[in-house]
Amino acid sequence: MALSDNKALVLGVLAGGAGLSLCTVVLYNSRRAVPTSGHGVHSKLYLSSNDQRVTGASMVVREMPGQAEVLDRLAALIQCVSELKDEVRALKSAIPKLLDHVRDELRGRSGRAEGAVARVRAGPPNRTTPTRRRNVAGGVARAGGQSSEEEAESEGGYITALTDSEEEEQIEAEGQSPYEVTVIEPLNEFSALLERVDSLHEGSDGDKRECLRTMLDKREQFGQNTTFLWRLVRAYVDVHDITTNLEQKKTQAETGKKVGEEAVKLNPMCAESHQWYAIMCGIMTEYETVQNRIKNGYIFKDHLDKAIELKPQDPMSYYLLGRWCYAVAQLSWIERKVAATLFGEPPSATVQDGLKNFLKVEEISPKYSKLNYVFLAKCYRDLGQKSQARKMCDAATSMETISKEDEEAQKELDTLLSALGVN
Repeated sequence: MALSDNKALVLGVLAGGAGLSLCTVVLYNSRRAVPTSGHGVHSKLYLSSNDQRVTGASMVVREMPGQAEVLDRLAALIQCVSELKDEVRALKSAIPKLLDHVRDELRGRSGRAEGAVARVRAGPPNRTTPTRRRNVAGGVARAGGQSSEEEAESEGGYITALTDSEEEEQIEAEGQSPYEVTVIEPLNEFSALLERVDSLHEGSDGDKRECLRTMLDKREQFGQNTTFLWRLVRAYVDVHDITTNLEQKKTQAETGKKVGEEAVKLNPMCAESHQWYAIMCGIMTEYETVQNRIKNGYIFKDHLDKAIELKPQDPMSYYLLGRWCYAVAQLSWIERKVAATLFGEPPSATVQDGLKNFLKVEEISPKYSKLNYVFLAKCYRDLGQKSQARKMCDAATSMETISKEDEEAQKELDTLLSALGVN
């Protein structure tokens, strides 16, 4: 409350107390001056201070047995009012000193707070300052963020603490309720799982199998998370590629395709889900009839287009689309006729379309892969641009052979160099 508000309050109390005292005294004196006849006598009261008549203030005085008791009570009331006036006068005289008193009190608290901070800094190293756990948006702790102790420590090395009201104001300013119950989900476990499976995906054949086993063990726990599901599809693709048994390969492809359908349905706006589902549809063409191969080809193209729409700077999607365009351009006459019969219009793509997508890969990510250079060379060769084809072969040769995909690329490169007449 401001100082001016305090003064207004005190003055109002004084005025009310003075008015009550004046009315009580006048009433008391008037009753004493009334004659005690058997008939009631009406007496009107006047306030000489402002010479205004108080209407409706008449009263009837009769001689009653308890009149002396009433008068004694009125005398006690007057005494109480007098004491109240004394207290009000004391309060009024203390108001000018109130501001100085508050300032001194604040200074004293500030000094005590500084002393507390110094004691915390100089205290034993194993002693910690208790902190209040704050609610994190969505009920999930931030992965990789600072701990509560780290956030409480300032740049100068001091441990600072907020009061309850200050902390609640800060939490409310962040759009959170200070009374919400903190719920910590196993975010750290999930993040660690994703990091592990990503690492296994880049590893050896044994690592790829371990990746699939690990994800299947966690399927029930995280199976409703799109980020988990598209990685599971990727794991099926990896294991399919390294498996030699034909029946096992087909089973892994079919299972992976079902997981891909689930991932796309769960979150249609996830580019990776569309991308890996398209890849699995492409793999399924190895085990299908001509009719289903063409059907899966259409599905492959639709989901790859969606992945590019959602994530236009992913070189992998353009590489896959380039492979699709090149494969469609190489379709035989009978395959085109079957497609026209079943779907009314066969898939349409040219070598030039494939070249455009392979060049887009190189634009986004130079030296993306050995195979991308090989397919660039194939496109240039089919278009009659042998000099450009040789340049792409040279670029592919300059890249090391590390993965199985690189080994496949090297085999095709050797065949391509022989066809181009390059020793």
